[in-house]
Parts: sequence; C-alpha cells; structure tokens
Amino acid sequence: MGILFQNVTAVTMDPARPVRKDVYVAVEGTKIASVGGQRPEGEFERVIDCAGKVMMPGLVNAHTHVPMALMRGYGGGHDLQHWLNDYIFPAEGRLDARCVAAGTSLGLAEMIASGTTCIADMYMYTDTIAETVLEAGISANLSCGGVYFGEPADFSPEKCGDCANHIRLYENWHNAGDGQILADASVHAEYTSCPPLWEWVADFAQRHGLGMHVHISETRLEHERCLEKYGKTPIALFDRYGVWEQGGHAAHCVWVTDEDMEIMARKNITAVHNPVSNLKLASGVARVPALLEAGVGVALGTDGVASNNNHDLFEEMKLAAILHKGTSGDPTAISAFEALAMATTGGAKALGRDAGVIAPGKIADLILVDFTAPNLFPCHDVLENLAFSARGSNVAMNMARGKIIYENGQFLTLDMDRIRAEVENYALPHIFG
Repeated sequence: MGILFQNVTAVTMDPARPVRKDVYVAVEGTKIASVGGQRPEGEFERVIDCAGKVMMPGLVNAHTHVPMALMRGYGGGHDLQHWLNDYIFPAEGRLDARCVAAGTSLGLAEMIASGTTCIADMYMYTDTIAETVLEAGISANLSCGGVYFGEPADFSPEKCGDCANHIRLYENWHNAGDGQILADASVHAEYTSCPPLWEWVADFAQRHGLGMHVHISETRLEHERCLEKYGKTPIALFDRYGVWEQGGHAAHCVWVTDEDMEIMARKNITAVHNPVSNLKLASGVARVPALLEAGVGVALGTDGVASNNNHDLFEEMKLAAILHKGTSGDPTAISAFEALAMATTGGAKALGRDAGVIAPGKIADLILVDFTAPNLFPCHDVLENLAFSARGSNVAMNMARGKIIYENGQFLTLDMDRIRAEVENYALPHIFG
C-alpha cells in the first residue's frame, strides 16, 4: 500500500502540460505510480488532501559543500581567493569527522525544510557525509574534490590522498541505499591540481562510468591565470586531458567563453549556476541565456553556506531569473518555467537521476508548497508564484524517494535538538575555539 495525494495542483515540469489541476498522484515504494484525473483503484496507507497547496518535483541542489553550514557567513567581505586562503582553508584544517557530521546534519536539515530532495556535494570526510545522507533520506551525488599541490613530476596515486579517497568512496558508497547515493569523480579545480591528477581522475571516471564534478572558471583571475599558464581555458584544458569523456557538471562557469560553450554542449557538460554565491564573492555573473542558447544544460546550486549564506533554492531560482533579465535588458531572458527547470529537471539530468518530473515511473521526489501563505496569495499564475514569490519557508512537505521526511515543520528523519547541541557544544568550539 502506498500514499495517495488528492486534490492536487501539480507542476509537472512537462513542457507540454506544465500545470495539471484537480489530479490524483499515487506513490508506491520509491516511485510515482500514477498521475490522473480519476482516483486509482486500491487501498492506500495514507491519503493526503492537497487543497491549498501546490505539488512540484523536489528541488535539486547541484553544487554544495554541505558541512560548510558550520561557517555560515564566516570571512564575509572578501573575494574568493582571500576568503579561501585566509578564512576557509584554515578553518577546514581544524575539522574532524564529528564536526563534519554535525555540519552535514545541519545543512541537510535546512535543505530538507526548504524543499531539496537531491544534492551534488563535494567535500572531505565523504564516509561521514554518506552516513548522514542515508539517515536523512535525500539522494546525493558525493565527490571528494581531488586536490594535489605537489610537483607534477612527483605525482603518483600512492602520493595523492584524494586518489585513495576516490577509490574508497566508490567502493563503499556508490549505489548505497538502492541508488540513494552515487559517487562522482571529481577534480576540485584547475588551480588546486595538475595534469597527472586530471588524467588519473578522468581514467577512474571512465573505468567506472561515473559523473564528473568540477569547479570551472569561477573568477576572472582563475580563468586568466589558466590561459597564461596553459594557453587554454579551464574547460578546454580539461577536455584535452579527458576529464569530460563521461560528461559532467561544472560549477559556476562565470567566465566560460563561446568556444567553451561549444565544448560543453558537445561533451554533455551541465553548467551549475550559483548566482548568490557568485555575487556575494564578486566573482561575476554567468551568461546563462547564452549557455542555454548554445545548447548547454543549466542547473542551480547554492555553493557552500559560507559564501551564500543559505541553502534556499527558491532564492536561487528567483535571482537566476531576474538577474539575467536585468543584465540583458530583456524581460523574457529567463522565464518562470526555465528558472524552475534549472532547479528540477536540469539538476536531475545533470546528476543522472530519474526525477525532476511528476510522471508515472519517476522517482517520487515531491514537495508541497503552501499557497495559502500571504506571499503566495492571490495566485494568477502558479509558475510565476513559484519562481518569483515562493520561499523555502513555504514548503509544507518533503517526500524523498517515496518517503515523507519533513511535514508541517517537523523533521521525520533528523533530530534537530541533537544537531543543535552537536554544533554548539562540539563543532563550533572545536573549529573556532
């Protein structure tokens, strides 16, 4: 017996029929069993009346560093390089597994309460993150962000700890929870690594059929220094070393060129747009309309909370749409549907997830948004309200993989009292003294 939603206004994310009203949505196990105007036959464990609410696919946060919830707002007022080197890297050097567990739990709670059902996370202590994700119930593509600062001539997999981290993540966690967790291969960035590592990671991804998660052209300085050093942009450079042979999701893409976009479209590289983080760190504005015009898939990410300073993908959606309207002078630059697609179908496709659409057979990652809230009433256009009026706090229910994990302000898989105690009494004193 499954769960039946009735009186549903469903934002299906099917371009042919994006909004369906007065339908039934049935969920069996981890998948959507049916969507239609007639009540399906059979008994259900629970029937949920969705009057006054709107159902949409769960949100996909395609670029996160979840444990950085512990550093919310730390080191603000600096550009990326000073922020990383003077604040974040020293703080991260004091992390241990218990800190990471506390920060991950806190970040996941924030995302679950604001409608996220799937993430792509790049960080250290991936064993700890994986355990916490399984407990929380959302889906996650996890990667360790390969780094190597040694001399290229001295590189070997035995000397690079992140090679071992790749192997352990894949062997211990890939497809854990019946696919709830997937391992991605990952290069942190061009400026934190070197060609021998890129080749090793590319080969690892190809041998195991893994996706690729990379920071790309986030700042002008990063982009231009790569050109000076190698004579190629980061996208083109990684293409030379086989990094994109399995496709990938490239975070930021603020400074990618038209030629880069051609490579991205051809190699199936999704650009993960992080508008809030990019503006807060003064990194610039990714040319999303040009990316879409070039045939490049676009997803949304929050980046780490330390540079955002929250995990609310509704905020990212709104900013992604209005930012490009403003910079282009074109009010049609990014439509409400396109903004919603970046946060749902775009992210699901980038991460290899059969989700992001309300249709039979899809993974039952579903959220309910309370349209009786003052900021969502009246409603002349459901898509407009979701893209431009909604906030994460309007989420009334989060169902991940067919299981309700948050409902009416209550977490059903996480203990917020325990999380707060761990953050306050252990993690923050351990990192900041």
